[in-house]
Amino acid sequence: MARKGSQTPKFNIAIVGQSGRLQYEAALFAASLRASSPDFQGRLFVLEPQPGPNWDDDPRIVHQDVLDLLKTLDAEIIPFQSTHFGQDYPYGNKIEALTALPKGEPFVFFDTDTLVTGELQSVPFDFDRPSASLKVEGTWPTLELYGPGYGETWKSLYDKFGLDYESSLDLSQPDEYWKRYLYFNAGFFYFRCPHEFGTRFLEYALAIRDDAPPELVCQTLDPWLDQVALPLVIHSFGGGRDALPAGYLDGDVTCHYRLLPLFYARESDHAIQVMEDVSAPNKIKKVLKQYDPMKRMIFQGRGQKVRDLFDQDHLPRKEQVIRNKIKRNGFWMR
Repeated sequence: MARKGSQTPKFNIAIVGQSGRLQYEAALFAASLRASSPDFQGRLFVLEPQPGPNWDDDPRIVHQDVLDLLKTLDAEIIPFQSTHFGQDYPYGNKIEALTALPKGEPFVFFDTDTLVTGELQSVPFDFDRPSASLKVEGTWPTLELYGPGYGETWKSLYDKFGLDYESSLDLSQPDEYWKRYLYFNAGFFYFRCPHEFGTRFLEYALAIRDDAPPELVCQTLDPWLDQVALPLVIHSFGGGRDALPAGYLDGDVTCHYRLLPLFYARESDHAIQVMEDVSAPNKIKKVLKQYDPMKRMIFQGRGQKVRDLFDQDHLPRKEQVIRNKIKRNGFWMR
């Protein structure tokens, strides 16, 4: 169980909200935050990209009932410009939006497809030592037969930015095994100042995208660019994989569910109960049910049918196996 923290300072929370799926996920996140974390004293910011040349359509939240619900849940909409990313790389939102947050105030960024399931004020953040989600698989780099290995690939990036490579390694893991190298899921990260973090995140991401070391010539950076730059940024500020005790985020206090069919297939009974409880009030339900996957999965019982397909204590090790079984039974939605 998560333990009650006594020294956790006040901090802000940031998520991205925009037209389409993310606006409904933002509303669900806000509802779960207010229900599950009554002691949270900071501000909740919904970072909203603005129209511009990097977006084909207007990315703003245009549904008034979504905006009204977010306001009711004390969420603040903060606009930002997509100067370097946008439509072609929406994961860049989490990089460019950070400098729209209040300067010098500690923050935690969450992917919008996250559910708050416990008291966030209990999490013992050290905002001078950043970290990020370790709920990650070895998705990058992808090794070629005659190409550089994990070590050579990652070292080229540390060298590019003048960072100490050796101190980033987990020496308990074997050489050329992906877990030896600092790698995070960008589903959450935190630091003492969003401007410091965001400026460096953008600098590193653009440098990797536009002028990658030759060791990356065979690697794809779409959609992995944010997760390639993130460990370098965290390491540069003195953070790492051990900066946050396990069991809080991606544990008792938050659940990064990603897609609702996967959520119902593999997450805890507690997380399922929180999802269904926080979405039940009529003012929330009438907004969320406008999004078809939420309507069918949460409110029409399809999620429970997905859950019945699996033994949650003996889930397949590979996510693709879970996906395939859901699809075979006709329950897949995204």
